[in-house]
Amino acid sequence: MFDKLGERLKNIARNLSGKGRLSASQVKESMRDIRRALLEADVNLNVAQDFVSEVENEAVARKIYDSFTPAETIIQIVGEKLIGLIGKAEPLVLDKQPSSILLVGLQGSGKTTTAIKLGIFLKSKGKNPFLIPADVKRPAAFEQLRDMAERENLPYFSERLDNEVKLCKQALSRSVLKRYDTLIFDTAGRLHIDIEMLKQIKQIKETVNPSEILLVADSMTGQDAVNIAQEFENALGITGIILTKMDGDARGGAALSMRKVTGKPIKFIGIGEKVDALEVLHPERLASRILGMGDLKTLQEKAEKAVEKEEVEKFQKKIQEGKLDLEDFLGQIKQLKRIGPLDALLDMFPGGKGLKKMMDEKQMVRTEAIIQSMTPKERQNPSILDSSRRKRIASGSGTSVQDINRLLKEFKMAQKLLKQMKGRGGPAALSSFFR
Repeated sequence: MFDKLGERLKNIARNLSGKGRLSASQVKESMRDIRRALLEADVNLNVAQDFVSEVENEAVARKIYDSFTPAETIIQIVGEKLIGLIGKAEPLVLDKQPSSILLVGLQGSGKTTTAIKLGIFLKSKGKNPFLIPADVKRPAAFEQLRDMAERENLPYFSERLDNEVKLCKQALSRSVLKRYDTLIFDTAGRLHIDIEMLKQIKQIKETVNPSEILLVADSMTGQDAVNIAQEFENALGITGIILTKMDGDARGGAALSMRKVTGKPIKFIGIGEKVDALEVLHPERLASRILGMGDLKTLQEKAEKAVEKEEVEKFQKKIQEGKLDLEDFLGQIKQLKRIGPLDALLDMFPGGKGLKKMMDEKQMVRTEAIIQSMTPKERQNPSILDSSRRKRIASGSGTSVQDINRLLKEFKMAQKLLKQMKGRGGPAALSSFFR
Protein backbone atom coordinates (compact mmCIF):
# COMPACT_ATOMS: atom_id res chain seq x y z
CA MET A 1 0.00 0.00 0.00
CA PHE A 2 2.76 2.47 0.90
CA ASP A 3 5.05 1.71 -2.05
CA LYS A 4 4.75 5.15 -3.67
CA LEU A 5 5.08 7.06 -0.39
CA GLY A 6 8.07 4.99 0.64
CA GLU A 7 9.74 5.51 -2.73
CA ARG A 8 9.18 9.27 -2.54
CA LEU A 9 10.70 9.45 0.95
CA LYS A 10 13.69 7.39 -0.19
CA ASN A 11 14.21 9.74 -3.14
CA ILE A 12 14.13 12.75 -0.81
CA ALA A 13 16.78 11.14 1.40
CA ARG A 14 18.84 10.20 -1.67
CA ASN A 15 18.81 13.80 -2.89
CA LEU A 16 20.05 15.00 0.50
CA SER A 17 22.69 12.31 0.96
CA GLY A 18 25.24 13.85 -1.39
CA LYS A 19 25.04 17.37 -0.03
CA GLY A 20 27.10 17.06 3.18
CA ARG A 21 25.95 19.81 5.51
CA LEU A 22 22.59 21.37 4.71
CA SER A 23 21.51 24.96 4.40
CA ALA A 24 18.22 26.20 5.84
CA SER A 25 16.84 26.51 2.31
CA GLN A 26 17.69 22.87 1.53
CA VAL A 27 15.89 21.69 4.66
CA LYS A 28 12.88 23.85 3.72
CA GLU A 29 12.86 22.31 0.25
CA SER A 30 13.00 18.77 1.64
CA MET A 31 10.09 19.60 3.98
CA ARG A 32 8.04 20.76 0.98
CA ASP A 33 8.87 17.49 -0.78
CA ILE A 34 7.78 15.47 2.27
CA ARG A 35 4.53 17.42 2.50
CA ARG A 36 3.86 16.82 -1.21
CA ALA A 37 4.59 13.10 -0.81
CA LEU A 38 2.12 12.85 2.08
CA LEU A 39 -0.62 14.68 0.17
CA GLU A 40 -0.08 12.44 -2.86
CA ALA A 41 -0.50 9.48 -0.49
CA ASP A 42 -3.93 10.92 0.40
CA VAL A 43 -2.98 12.04 3.90
CA ASN A 44 -5.32 14.65 5.36
CA LEU A 45 -4.12 18.20 4.56
CA ASN A 46 -4.01 19.40 8.17
CA VAL A 47 -2.31 16.20 9.27
CA ALA A 48 0.34 16.58 6.54
CA GLN A 49 1.02 20.20 7.49
CA ASP A 50 1.33 19.39 11.21
CA PHE A 51 3.58 16.44 10.45
CA VAL A 52 6.00 18.50 8.35
CA SER A 53 6.09 21.24 10.99
CA GLU A 54 6.99 18.70 13.65
CA VAL A 55 9.75 17.19 11.48
CA GLU A 56 11.16 20.63 10.69
CA ASN A 57 11.11 21.74 14.34
CA GLU A 58 12.86 18.55 15.39
CA ALA A 59 15.44 19.00 12.62
CA VAL A 60 16.20 22.48 13.94
CA ALA A 61 16.37 21.21 17.54
CA ARG A 62 18.92 18.58 16.55
CA LYS A 63 21.00 21.16 14.67
CA ILE A 64 20.72 19.17 11.48
CA TYR A 65 22.41 21.98 9.53
CA ASP A 66 25.68 21.18 11.35
CA SER A 67 25.32 17.43 10.87
CA PHE A 68 27.50 15.45 8.48
CA THR A 69 24.69 12.90 8.01
CA PRO A 70 21.64 15.06 7.31
CA ALA A 71 19.82 12.50 5.16
CA GLU A 72 20.03 9.80 7.83
CA THR A 73 18.96 12.24 10.53
CA ILE A 74 15.93 13.47 8.59
CA ILE A 75 14.81 9.91 7.81
CA GLN A 76 15.25 9.04 11.50
CA ILE A 77 13.09 12.01 12.47
CA VAL A 78 10.49 11.13 9.83
CA GLY A 79 10.38 7.57 11.19
CA GLU A 80 9.89 8.79 14.75
CA LYS A 81 7.11 11.16 13.70
CA LEU A 82 5.41 8.45 11.62
CA ILE A 83 5.26 6.26 14.72
CA GLY A 84 3.71 9.15 16.65
CA LEU A 85 1.25 9.82 13.83
CA ILE A 86 0.08 6.22 13.63
CA GLY A 87 -0.35 6.17 17.41
CA LYS A 88 0.70 3.70 20.05
CA ALA A 89 -0.56 0.13 20.00
CA GLU A 90 -3.57 -0.36 22.27
CA PRO A 91 -4.87 -3.86 23.08
CA LEU A 92 -8.52 -4.86 23.08
CA VAL A 93 -10.37 -4.01 26.28
CA LEU A 94 -12.07 -7.20 27.42
CA ASP A 95 -12.99 -6.26 30.97
CA LYS A 96 -16.37 -7.96 31.36
CA GLN A 97 -17.54 -11.56 31.61
CA PRO A 98 -18.51 -12.03 28.88
CA SER A 99 -17.04 -9.05 26.98
CA SER A 100 -18.92 -7.73 23.96
CA ILE A 101 -17.36 -6.25 20.82
CA LEU A 102 -19.55 -4.32 18.39
CA LEU A 103 -18.21 -4.22 14.84
CA VAL A 104 -19.68 -1.24 13.00
CA GLY A 105 -19.10 0.11 9.51
CA LEU A 106 -20.52 0.53 6.05
CA GLN A 107 -21.50 -2.31 3.77
CA GLY A 108 -18.52 -3.47 1.73
CA SER A 109 -15.90 -2.49 4.29
CA GLY A 110 -15.20 -6.14 5.12
CA LYS A 111 -17.07 -6.18 8.42
CA THR A 112 -18.31 -9.79 8.36
CA THR A 113 -14.95 -11.11 7.16
CA THR A 114 -13.30 -9.10 9.93
CA ALA A 115 -15.68 -10.66 12.47
CA ILE A 116 -14.41 -14.08 11.40
CA LYS A 117 -10.77 -12.96 11.44
CA LEU A 118 -11.22 -11.46 14.89
CA GLY A 119 -12.85 -14.67 16.12
CA ILE A 120 -9.88 -16.70 14.87
CA PHE A 121 -7.44 -14.22 16.44
CA LEU A 122 -9.18 -14.39 19.84
CA LYS A 123 -9.36 -18.18 19.66
CA SER A 124 -5.59 -18.30 19.08
CA LYS A 125 -5.18 -16.25 22.26
CA GLY A 126 -7.10 -18.77 24.35
CA LYS A 127 -10.48 -17.01 24.22
CA ASN A 128 -13.82 -18.68 23.49
CA PRO A 129 -15.50 -16.30 21.01
CA PHE A 130 -19.16 -16.32 19.94
CA LEU A 131 -20.27 -14.66 16.69
CA ILE A 132 -23.67 -12.94 16.51
CA PRO A 133 -25.20 -11.86 13.15
CA ALA A 134 -26.94 -8.74 14.49
CA ASP A 135 -28.11 -7.23 11.19
CA VAL A 136 -31.72 -8.44 10.92
CA LYS A 137 -32.67 -6.21 7.98
CA ARG A 138 -30.09 -6.76 5.22
CA PRO A 139 -30.83 -9.79 2.99
CA ALA A 140 -28.25 -12.60 3.28
CA ALA A 141 -26.43 -10.95 6.22
CA PHE A 142 -27.22 -13.97 8.41
CA GLU A 143 -26.22 -16.50 5.73
CA GLN A 144 -22.91 -14.77 5.03
CA LEU A 145 -21.73 -14.94 8.63
CA ARG A 146 -23.16 -18.42 9.16
CA ASP A 147 -21.36 -19.90 6.15
CA MET A 148 -18.02 -18.35 7.06
CA ALA A 149 -18.30 -19.30 10.73
CA GLU A 150 -19.12 -22.92 9.90
CA ARG A 151 -16.20 -23.09 7.47
CA GLU A 152 -13.81 -21.92 10.20
CA ASN A 153 -15.43 -23.99 12.96
CA LEU A 154 -16.41 -20.92 14.99
CA PRO A 155 -19.57 -20.92 17.16
CA TYR A 156 -22.32 -18.51 16.11
CA PHE A 157 -25.86 -17.59 17.13
CA SER A 158 -27.98 -19.67 14.75
CA GLU A 159 -31.51 -18.42 15.43
CA ARG A 160 -33.06 -16.02 12.93
CA LEU A 161 -35.10 -13.23 14.51
CA ASP A 162 -36.58 -10.06 13.05
CA ASN A 163 -35.74 -7.81 16.02
CA GLU A 164 -32.12 -6.96 16.82
CA VAL A 165 -32.73 -6.25 20.52
CA LYS A 166 -34.50 -9.57 21.07
CA LEU A 167 -31.78 -11.36 19.11
CA CYS A 168 -28.99 -9.80 21.19
CA LYS A 169 -30.70 -10.60 24.49
CA GLN A 170 -31.07 -14.24 23.48
CA ALA A 171 -27.43 -14.31 22.30
CA LEU A 172 -26.32 -12.99 25.71
CA SER A 173 -28.31 -15.71 27.48
CA ARG A 174 -26.85 -18.36 25.18
CA SER A 175 -23.31 -17.12 25.85
CA VAL A 176 -23.75 -17.56 29.61
CA LEU A 177 -25.05 -21.12 29.20
CA LYS A 178 -22.23 -22.05 26.79
CA ARG A 179 -19.58 -20.09 28.71
CA TYR A 180 -18.46 -17.98 25.76
CA ASP A 181 -16.20 -15.22 27.07
CA THR A 182 -16.07 -12.84 24.08
CA LEU A 183 -19.09 -11.92 21.95
CA ILE A 184 -18.56 -10.40 18.50
CA PHE A 185 -21.63 -8.59 17.14
CA ASP A 186 -21.67 -8.09 13.36
CA THR A 187 -24.00 -5.08 13.27
CA ALA A 188 -25.98 -3.46 10.49
CA GLY A 189 -24.08 -2.25 7.44
CA ARG A 190 -25.44 -0.07 4.63
CA LEU A 191 -23.95 1.69 1.63
CA HIS A 192 -24.27 5.01 3.47
CA ILE A 193 -24.69 6.07 7.09
CA ASP A 194 -28.40 6.49 7.69
CA ILE A 195 -30.69 7.11 10.66
CA GLU A 196 -32.23 3.63 10.59
CA MET A 197 -28.85 1.89 10.68
CA LEU A 198 -27.59 4.04 13.55
CA LYS A 199 -30.83 3.46 15.46
CA GLN A 200 -30.33 -0.32 15.23
CA ILE A 201 -26.73 -0.11 16.42
CA LYS A 202 -27.62 2.23 19.31
CA GLN A 203 -30.28 -0.22 20.51
CA ILE A 204 -27.72 -3.03 20.41
CA LYS A 205 -25.22 -0.87 22.29
CA GLU A 206 -27.74 -0.16 25.05
CA THR A 207 -28.62 -3.86 25.25
CA VAL A 208 -25.16 -5.44 25.42
CA ASN A 209 -23.08 -2.65 27.07
CA PRO A 210 -20.02 -3.39 24.90
CA SER A 211 -16.41 -3.25 26.04
CA GLU A 212 -15.38 -2.21 22.52
CA ILE A 213 -17.08 -0.50 19.58
CA LEU A 214 -14.72 -1.02 16.65
CA LEU A 215 -15.19 0.75 13.34
CA VAL A 216 -14.27 -1.46 10.38
CA ALA A 217 -13.09 0.97 7.70
CA ASP A 218 -11.98 0.25 4.15
CA SER A 219 -8.53 1.85 3.75
CA MET A 220 -9.03 1.89 -0.04
CA THR A 221 -11.55 4.73 0.38
CA GLY A 222 -8.81 7.14 1.47
CA GLN A 223 -10.07 10.35 3.07
CA ASP A 224 -13.66 9.10 2.97
CA ALA A 225 -12.65 6.53 5.58
CA VAL A 226 -11.57 9.36 7.89
CA ASN A 227 -14.87 11.19 7.36
CA ILE A 228 -16.86 8.00 8.00
CA ALA A 229 -14.90 7.44 11.22
CA GLN A 230 -15.78 10.91 12.44
CA GLU A 231 -19.49 10.34 11.72
CA PHE A 232 -19.53 7.02 13.60
CA GLU A 233 -17.61 8.58 16.48
CA ASN A 234 -20.12 11.44 16.74
CA ALA A 235 -23.10 9.08 16.60
CA LEU A 236 -21.91 6.12 18.68
CA GLY A 237 -18.62 6.88 20.39
CA ILE A 238 -16.26 4.30 18.86
CA THR A 239 -13.37 2.93 20.92
CA GLY A 240 -11.07 1.89 18.09
CA ILE A 241 -10.60 1.19 14.39
CA ILE A 242 -9.84 -1.83 12.23
CA LEU A 243 -8.46 -0.85 8.81
CA THR A 244 -9.14 -3.43 6.11
CA LYS A 245 -7.59 -4.00 2.66
CA MET A 246 -4.21 -2.66 3.72
CA ASP A 247 -2.64 -4.98 1.15
CA GLY A 248 -4.36 -3.15 -1.72
CA ASP A 249 -3.18 -0.47 -4.13
CA ALA A 250 -4.55 2.51 -2.21
CA ARG A 251 -2.18 5.28 -1.19
CA GLY A 252 -2.45 4.69 2.55
CA GLY A 253 -3.49 8.15 3.69
CA ALA A 254 -6.33 6.80 5.82
CA ALA A 255 -3.92 4.78 7.94
CA LEU A 256 -1.74 7.82 8.56
CA SER A 257 -4.62 10.26 9.17
CA MET A 258 -7.11 8.21 11.17
CA ARG A 259 -5.60 8.43 14.66
CA LYS A 260 -4.76 12.13 14.42
CA VAL A 261 -8.18 13.17 13.09
CA THR A 262 -10.44 10.93 15.20
CA GLY A 263 -8.32 10.51 18.33
CA LYS A 264 -9.16 6.79 18.28
CA PRO A 265 -6.54 4.04 18.10
CA ILE A 266 -6.11 1.73 15.10
CA LYS A 267 -6.19 -1.66 16.83
CA PHE A 268 -5.90 -4.02 13.87
CA ILE A 269 -5.06 -3.93 10.17
CA GLY A 270 -6.37 -6.40 7.59
CA ILE A 271 -3.59 -7.35 5.18
CA GLY A 272 -5.15 -10.00 2.94
CA GLU A 273 -8.15 -12.16 2.15
CA LYS A 274 -7.09 -15.16 4.21
CA VAL A 275 -8.88 -15.63 7.51
CA ASP A 276 -5.65 -15.24 9.49
CA ALA A 277 -4.69 -12.03 7.66
CA LEU A 278 -5.42 -9.74 10.60
CA GLU A 279 -2.52 -8.05 12.39
CA VAL A 280 -2.37 -6.19 15.65
CA LEU A 281 -1.13 -2.70 14.81
CA HIS A 282 2.53 -2.18 15.67
CA PRO A 283 3.36 1.46 14.83
CA GLU A 284 7.12 0.88 14.77
CA ARG A 285 6.78 -2.02 12.33
CA LEU A 286 4.39 -0.14 10.04
CA ALA A 287 6.66 2.92 9.98
CA SER A 288 9.60 0.68 9.18
CA ARG A 289 7.72 -0.82 6.22
CA ILE A 290 6.81 2.63 4.90
CA LEU A 291 10.47 3.68 4.99
CA GLY A 292 11.52 0.49 3.17
CA MET A 293 13.36 -0.90 6.21
CA GLY A 294 11.30 -4.07 6.37
CA ASP A 295 9.52 -5.80 9.23
CA LEU A 296 11.39 -9.02 9.99
CA LYS A 297 9.67 -9.44 13.37
CA THR A 298 6.21 -9.78 11.79
CA LEU A 299 7.64 -12.01 9.06
CA GLN A 300 9.11 -14.31 11.69
CA GLU A 301 5.80 -14.44 13.59
CA LYS A 302 3.89 -15.30 10.40
CA ALA A 303 6.39 -18.00 9.48
CA GLU A 304 6.23 -19.58 12.94
CA LYS A 305 2.43 -19.83 12.68
CA ALA A 306 2.26 -21.02 9.06
CA VAL A 307 5.30 -23.25 8.52
CA GLU A 308 5.13 -26.84 9.72
CA LYS A 309 8.02 -27.74 12.02
CA GLU A 310 8.45 -31.25 10.62
CA GLU A 311 8.72 -29.92 7.07
CA VAL A 312 11.33 -27.37 8.15
CA GLU A 313 13.44 -30.06 9.87
CA LYS A 314 13.20 -32.32 6.83
CA PHE A 315 14.26 -29.45 4.56
CA GLN A 316 17.18 -28.56 6.86
CA LYS A 317 18.42 -32.13 6.75
CA LYS A 318 18.31 -32.24 2.96
CA ILE A 319 20.20 -28.95 2.74
CA GLN A 320 22.89 -30.30 5.07
CA GLU A 321 23.20 -33.46 2.98
CA GLY A 322 23.15 -31.50 -0.29
CA LYS A 323 20.30 -33.67 -1.62
CA LEU A 324 17.58 -31.22 -2.61
CA ASP A 325 15.19 -32.30 -5.37
CA LEU A 326 12.24 -30.68 -7.12
CA GLU A 327 9.85 -32.17 -4.56
CA ASP A 328 11.62 -29.97 -1.99
CA PHE A 329 11.26 -26.92 -4.24
CA LEU A 330 7.52 -27.56 -4.45
CA GLY A 331 7.27 -27.97 -0.68
CA GLN A 332 8.99 -24.64 -0.07
CA ILE A 333 6.66 -22.84 -2.50
CA LYS A 334 3.65 -24.25 -0.63
CA GLN A 335 5.10 -23.21 2.73
CA LEU A 336 5.73 -19.70 1.41
CA LYS A 337 2.15 -19.41 0.14
CA ARG A 338 0.84 -20.33 3.59
CA ILE A 339 2.66 -17.37 5.10
CA GLY A 340 1.00 -14.86 2.75
CA PRO A 341 1.05 -13.09 -0.64
CA LEU A 342 4.55 -12.59 -2.05
CA ASP A 343 4.12 -8.80 -2.33
CA ALA A 344 3.19 -8.53 1.36
CA LEU A 345 6.10 -10.76 2.40
CA LEU A 346 8.64 -8.77 0.39
CA ASP A 347 7.45 -5.58 2.12
CA MET A 348 8.74 -7.12 5.35
CA PHE A 349 12.29 -7.47 4.02
CA PRO A 350 14.67 -4.50 4.20
CA GLY A 351 14.80 -3.18 0.64
CA GLY A 352 11.81 -5.33 -0.20
CA LYS A 353 10.40 -2.79 -2.64
CA GLY A 354 13.48 -3.35 -4.78
CA LEU A 355 13.11 -7.13 -4.48
CA LYS A 356 9.60 -6.86 -5.94
CA LYS A 357 11.12 -5.82 -9.25
CA MET A 358 13.30 -8.93 -9.26
CA MET A 359 10.81 -11.52 -7.97
CA ASP A 360 7.67 -12.35 -9.87
CA GLU A 361 4.72 -14.09 -8.19
CA LYS A 362 3.54 -15.27 -11.62
CA GLN A 363 6.88 -17.02 -12.08
CA MET A 364 6.38 -18.78 -8.74
CA VAL A 365 2.92 -19.93 -9.90
CA ARG A 366 4.44 -21.24 -13.16
CA THR A 367 7.15 -23.09 -11.25
CA GLU A 368 4.55 -24.73 -9.02
CA ALA A 369 2.45 -25.77 -12.04
CA ILE A 370 5.49 -27.25 -13.80
CA ILE A 371 6.62 -29.34 -10.81
CA GLN A 372 3.06 -30.52 -10.10
CA SER A 373 2.82 -31.75 -13.70
CA MET A 374 5.80 -34.06 -13.13
CA THR A 375 5.58 -37.59 -11.78
CA PRO A 376 7.10 -38.26 -8.31
CA LYS A 377 9.96 -40.07 -10.04
CA GLU A 378 10.68 -37.05 -12.27
CA ARG A 379 10.67 -34.66 -9.31
CA GLN A 380 13.14 -36.83 -7.42
CA ASN A 381 15.39 -37.40 -10.43
CA PRO A 382 15.10 -34.51 -12.95
CA SER A 383 17.95 -35.95 -15.04
CA ILE A 384 15.47 -38.35 -16.69
CA LEU A 385 13.53 -35.44 -18.24
CA ASP A 386 14.15 -35.96 -21.94
CA SER A 387 12.51 -33.87 -24.70
CA SER A 388 9.30 -35.94 -24.84
CA ARG A 389 8.80 -35.71 -21.07
CA ARG A 390 9.42 -31.96 -21.16
CA LYS A 391 6.81 -31.53 -23.91
CA ARG A 392 4.29 -33.51 -21.85
CA ILE A 393 4.98 -31.43 -18.73
CA ALA A 394 4.71 -28.19 -20.71
CA SER A 395 1.33 -29.27 -22.07
CA GLY A 396 0.09 -30.32 -18.64
CA SER A 397 1.21 -27.14 -16.88
CA GLY A 398 0.18 -24.63 -19.54
CA THR A 399 3.77 -23.47 -19.94
CA SER A 400 6.48 -23.84 -22.59
CA VAL A 401 9.48 -26.14 -22.93
CA GLN A 402 11.62 -23.01 -22.53
CA ASP A 403 10.04 -22.40 -19.11
CA ILE A 404 10.90 -25.96 -18.07
CA ASN A 405 14.45 -25.64 -19.37
CA ARG A 406 14.87 -22.41 -17.38
CA LEU A 407 13.61 -24.05 -14.17
CA LEU A 408 15.91 -27.06 -14.58
CA LYS A 409 18.88 -24.77 -15.24
CA GLU A 410 18.17 -22.82 -12.03
CA PHE A 411 17.75 -26.10 -10.13
CA LYS A 412 21.13 -27.39 -11.34
CA MET A 413 22.76 -24.14 -10.27
CA ALA A 414 21.25 -24.51 -6.78
CA GLN A 415 22.49 -28.11 -6.55
CA LYS A 416 25.96 -27.07 -7.66
CA LEU A 417 26.05 -24.32 -5.05
CA LEU A 418 25.10 -26.75 -2.28
CA LYS A 419 27.86 -29.16 -3.35
CA GLN A 420 30.41 -26.35 -3.28
CA MET A 421 29.27 -25.36 0.21
CA LYS A 422 29.24 -28.93 1.54
CA GLY A 423 32.04 -29.67 3.97
CA ARG A 424 32.66 -26.00 4.71
CA GLY A 425 29.76 -25.48 7.09
CA GLY A 426 27.72 -23.82 4.36
CA PRO A 427 24.63 -26.06 4.31
CA ALA A 428 24.35 -25.90 8.10
CA ALA A 429 24.50 -22.12 8.01
CA LEU A 430 22.01 -21.98 5.15
CA SER A 431 19.58 -24.35 6.89
CA SER A 432 19.58 -22.12 9.98
CA PHE A 433 17.93 -19.43 7.86
CA PHE A 434 14.79 -21.58 7.64
CA ARG A 435 14.45 -22.12 11.40
